[in-house]
Amino acid sequence: MSSRFSIATPLGNFIAEYSENGLAGLSFPDRKPDSPDHETGEPKISPKVRDWHRITKTALKNMLDGHEPKELPPLDLQGTEFQKNVWRAMLKIPYGKTKSYGEVAKAVGKPKAVRAVGGACGANSIPVLVPCHRVLAANNKIGGFGSGLGWKCKLLEIEGVSFADSRVRQPRRFSAGRS
Repeated sequence: MSSRFSIATPLGNFIAEYSENGLAGLSFPDRKPDSPDHETGEPKISPKVRDWHRITKTALKNMLDGHEPKELPPLDLQGTEFQKNVWRAMLKIPYGKTKSYGEVAKAVGKPKAVRAVGGACGANSIPVLVPCHRVLAANNKIGGFGSGLGWKCKLLEIEGVSFADSRVRQPRRFSAGRS
């Protein structure tokens, strides 16, 4: 079972994908999803998935409005055990705060696995809600981001986080409906 729903925000339409276990994916508006921006999957959607989607919409909108979400839907984290450990560590980074790739590596008990932490961040299928944008490179530099540095900068800006990076002068401004 897989269901996809569009979530309209002032920054564009995100696509949320649900498995039978919870939220399994969240795509940024600037990515080209595999399906159209509307509900797909089984014609009859279970009340459980509808509830998860309501929670996801509220959490995403809170994040994009500059507020920490009070509740997240069940997360269906699909990856290796190491990746799941990294994603769980990212969920513990407080709203408006950051950690370095090295700090996350230490938090998961693999202090030398800094590059692997970066790879796990890049493999995160539920960005924004599993906050890989809160993981920065050494010396508070921006690092990379699978959906582009513009999105990472925007999410950090929304949370009031400052960072140092000569490659990024001004966070890119997004307008509603831009894809």
